[in-house]
Amino acid sequence: MASPARPRHRLRYRARLRYRARLLLRTEPAGPAAALLVATMLSHSLAAAWLLGHPVVAGAAAPQTTLSASATGGVPSPPTGGVPSAATGGVPSPPTGGVPSAVPIGLTIPAIGVDARGLVPLGRNRDGSLEVPANYAMAGWFTGGSVPGTLGPAVIAGHVDSLAGPAVFYRLAQLRPGDEVVVRLSDGDRVRFRVDGVRHYPKLGFPTEAVYGPVPGSALRLITCGGSFDRAARSYLDNVVVYASRQ
Repeated sequence: MASPARPRHRLRYRARLRYRARLLLRTEPAGPAAALLVATMLSHSLAAAWLLGHPVVAGAAAPQTTLSASATGGVPSPPTGGVPSAATGGVPSPPTGGVPSAVPIGLTIPAIGVDARGLVPLGRNRDGSLEVPANYAMAGWFTGGSVPGTLGPAVIAGHVDSLAGPAVFYRLAQLRPGDEVVVRLSDGDRVRFRVDGVRHYPKLGFPTEAVYGPVPGSALRLITCGGSFDRAARSYLDNVVVYASRQ
């Protein structure tokens, strides 16, 4: 791959300083003092030109989690590059193994009356945020993560409500440790999980690594919105995350 062209302002700056150095040698008497002055000018030209071509940002922060704004608040972005095999605080690795042999097609949560007979595939929006189901009555599976029952956290997201009333995950926050979650796969298998805990997070403090990061076994994350509703932004301020492990 060819090297990118240097910025024109950088080349012009260095050329001007070289010209001044040559002019100085012609007009000043030759000697150690003149030579030292020229060397100093040239060294400063290199440093200044480098800074012009390579801006330094002080206190640059890590990329922030992008949120999808919608009437139900949206859900946080997954880490770029896949989920299950690397900590999301670094550079996550994409899932391995190619196309899965089975995908989730249904979800049952008896404790809160959820019986989703279809799961829509979810990818990313253009801004990097996680897509949300277009149908408020349906949940969706993040296809960039693990398949439920395989190594790593599988992520399923759904709306909490809409202008028409409660949505698929309206009662998600009511789950308690020990409650059962059953995911139906396209090959006829049913993968059973037990709830480990339910957490509420401000969207600006969403724990990306805890949700999308690696785990030693098979895990499930259920995500929806919660907390207060910001009418101006048409978005909930928090996220509700259910953590579950395979039985």
